[in-house]
Amino acid sequence: MILSEQDPGYQRCSLSVLDNIADPAIEFDSNGISNYYHAFKRAEAEAPYSSPDSAAQLDKVVQQIQNSKGRNKYDSIMGVSGGVDSTYMAYKAKELGLNPLVVHFDNGWNSELAVKNIENIVSKLGFELYTLVVDWNEFKDIQLAYIKASVVDIEAITDHAIIATLYKLAAERGIRYILSGTNTATEFILPSYWIWNKYDSKNIKSIHAKYGSVPLKTFPFLSMKQRHYYQRVKKIESVSLLNYVPYNKKKVKDTIIKELGWRDYGGKHYESIFTRFYQGHILTQKFHIDKRKAHLSNLIFSGQMTRDEAIEELKTPAYPPSLFTEDFDFVLKKFGLKEADWLKLMEKPRHEHAEFDHDKRTVWDQYPYLKPLRGVWRRITA
Repeated sequence: MILSEQDPGYQRCSLSVLDNIADPAIEFDSNGISNYYHAFKRAEAEAPYSSPDSAAQLDKVVQQIQNSKGRNKYDSIMGVSGGVDSTYMAYKAKELGLNPLVVHFDNGWNSELAVKNIENIVSKLGFELYTLVVDWNEFKDIQLAYIKASVVDIEAITDHAIIATLYKLAAERGIRYILSGTNTATEFILPSYWIWNKYDSKNIKSIHAKYGSVPLKTFPFLSMKQRHYYQRVKKIESVSLLNYVPYNKKKVKDTIIKELGWRDYGGKHYESIFTRFYQGHILTQKFHIDKRKAHLSNLIFSGQMTRDEAIEELKTPAYPPSLFTEDFDFVLKKFGLKEADWLKLMEKPRHEHAEFDHDKRTVWDQYPYLKPLRGVWRRITA
């Protein structure tokens, strides 16, 4: 049974807006502070930007990346979506004197605004863009398979394909460093109840085998064996440069608007039409998950927002009604579904990714800070 804020068992973190609706596995200390706050503070203390010599550490990493270039045209590779973090990562890479190959994974759901933002990145920074356009019939079939399977992390498909593409291109072109836009200050909080291991190709294949129908000939998979080969033999590693510098979301937006002509799209990762439909509609209506609770809590923990400000923001719709109406018709048409069929899919109960074949290392290896929740997770999914 899903809790509501009026239920006696409802509890919200006393420092943030995370609650036991968003995450049934959440735990609170005697002061009502959630385990996510304590996990964030540990991660923040370990992040390079918290160190007095963060600038020296950053210089050292940049030198390592530049020295790995050899005769190669590129010293690194990075993905861009047109969103805040990847745009700023590209901006910082240029500022630091790096020359990454910029890669965009086009899964058929780009908004016009995202396309324009990406064009501005490469033209104004002088980077070369490599775009991988996935076969739409294949990608649509995998997405529909996930929707039919009624699992929560539908975006794992796109994330996996992006990761696979970056590793494979890096290996082919002799590039040793993947620049990642992830950062502790704004992206650390991510309840395990919402996600699955993005590297788990077994899970994607298993779900698709049961609910899909189109042969997957071009979708970029990355097996665990391939990943180990790239990392251990090819020595390819991911570097989160944004963890070496102060990262304030408002200041970052102001910078990329001024320097790159970046335009806001109104929500985190809303540069993709499907992502905003997924986060604003599927997650909230089917799974009762409002991702803003995690994003806003992260900003609270990093001192970029007050709890009261976050509570007020949560009172606004996660999905502007007019935009939802427009997107709803577009998404159903693109999927080839009738409204009645969609409503039936939305009524299906949640199923766990672990019900399908999967890599046993799952989320705990990708997100080590979530390991303290493993026992709670096992109890609620037993």
